[in-house]
Amino acid sequence: MRNLLVRGMLAGLIAGALATVFAYFFGEPSLNAAIGIEEATGGAHSHANAGAPRQHGAESTEDELVTRGVQSTIGLFAGVGGYAVAVGGLFALAFAFLHGRVGSLRPRLTSALLSGCAYAVVVLVPFLKYPANPPAVGRGATIGSRTALYFGFLALSVVFAIAAVYAGRRIADRLGPWAGGLLGAGGYVVVMAVCAASMPVLDELPAGFPGSTLWTFRIASLGTQLVLWTALGLVFGTLAERLLTGRTTESAVIGS
Repeated sequence: MRNLLVRGMLAGLIAGALATVFAYFFGEPSLNAAIGIEEATGGAHSHANAGAPRQHGAESTEDELVTRGVQSTIGLFAGVGGYAVAVGGLFALAFAFLHGRVGSLRPRLTSALLSGCAYAVVVLVPFLKYPANPPAVGRGATIGSRTALYFGFLALSVVFAIAAVYAGRRIADRLGPWAGGLLGAGGYVVVMAVCAASMPVLDELPAGFPGSTLWTFRIASLGTQLVLWTALGLVFGTLAERLLTGRTTESAVIGS
């Protein structure tokens, strides 16, 4: 388990580096455009100074603690990389629990399947209900409630995904893996659709905000996560297969 955990964190670091490159080239331009719109419309915030509000029409008298250039480079890698390493560790734990218990796939295929499902459950489904927004979208007074709604929906997605895996495994024992997989996935989709319809709708897009900027930011957000989870699944799968296959071969040699 320790060896898998180390490999998961290493794979997360590599995935985080690749996701940072993607975010820098595809996400930062729309983020900069949104910041410019926010400042131009009087909703200026010091993005480099922990979000401290400025007086409208007045110059900031405080020096920036972290410049926008540092935020978009070193800060971006620190944020994405730290998140990716943590996700890599959790991914390794989930892999250790699932491998050999849900089907008899090779480690590399188990890792790829797990990363694809995790992307759908942790990123895509919550995004469809509460998509990412750039600066200038959303009121500051509602940031707490918006955050709570997002993480609440994310928690529901994870819980019902685990329940779907368990139910699908039980169904597979009776009706076969194909039926178990389809019914488990279908049940998850139906339950999450009901949850999405039941939870509040957030619509705080200000009038006149460019739709192209919003669309580009959201696509870049999804793309960054896609790069991260794809790289994590492929890199960790390769490392795990080398580890587990090597141990299996060693055990076979010792046993003979």
